Amino acid sequence: MNESTHDSASFTTTPGFCPDCGSILPLLGDHGGVTCYACRRKWGAEVFGSMAMTYTIHFNDEDTYASSKQADGDEEEPDGPIVDRKCPQCNHDKMSYATLQLRSADEGQTVFYTCIKCKFKETENS
Repeated sequence: MNESTHDSASFTTTPGFCPDCGSILPLLGDHGGVTCYACRRKWGAEVFGSMAMTYTIHFNDEDTYASSKQADGDEEEPDGPIVDRKCPQCNHDKMSYATLQLRSADEGQTVFYTCIKCKFKETENS
């Protein structure tokens, strides 16, 4: 395949999509064009039209870390709902949990358990 940027398109698509196969294109780097992941065709920056990308970086402030430290004698809030589950480390019978979909959509979610006494963490793929 020719390594130069192609100027002709098979059909008209929305900016940010490959005009040849219709797949979403990777983000444009600091210089040069992009190569479609699906059909491997190379495109110049003009394939993005007048699209502009902006982003904001939020840094943690000092309160983020201060709130994670607990004062002497204060109870720390659990990480989520509490269930009857025995901690494998300290044998306490209550753990909090949170769930996330980390694997593909046709597979179950991942459950993260945290002991409310010793803060031991374990995961379970459901």
